[in-house]
Amino acid sequence: MPQLIVRSIAALLLCALLSACAGRMPRPQVELPPLRLAPSSLPTPLALQQQLHFRFGRHERDLDALLEADAQQVQLAVQAMGQTGVRLRWDGRQLTEQRASWLPPQVRAERVLDDLQFALWPTAAIAAVLPAGWQVGDDGHQRSLSRDGTVWLQLQRLQDGSLQLDNRAEGYTLRIESIDMAGQD
Repeated sequence: MPQLIVRSIAALLLCALLSACAGRMPRPQVELPPLRLAPSSLPTPLALQQQLHFRFGRHERDLDALLEADAQQVQLAVQAMGQTGVRLRWDGRQLTEQRASWLPPQVRAERVLDDLQFALWPTAAIAAVLPAGWQVGDDGHQRSLSRDGTVWLQLQRLQDGSLQLDNRAEGYTLRIESIDMAGQD
């Protein structure tokens, strides 16, 4: 019984913190184009355990994620304090989502999928789906999504193997540290 109370308090605290953070999110300066890349455009399957560090202004949150992707589908589960906040499944046609009731509505499945694909899918696959006026560039260390010469989304591949995503349109950064789970028992 005490463990149930602790989990309930932790979930309520996380809900309050995420709501406070998300409630202050300004309207995006520009609407980023949706990617919705086919799972088959990923060259090799992925099985990753990830630690996500999200920063919006002065607010910071650490989350855990499990990602599996192959030619048929992408599956992602994001957890905070041992509680699953969202589960996503993308088969190239339909995005399904299971959300915890405490997850703020500002956390959108579409944006999570787009960030994931911008970070991990090939640059050519991203370029192929961009609308007129948008460009993607990638020099091997940094990837950027821009319109009219302004970078709105930037990914840096850091020396320690982690990724740093800077969403300038919506005003947040996301650091992604991954552990490859493929082949581990």
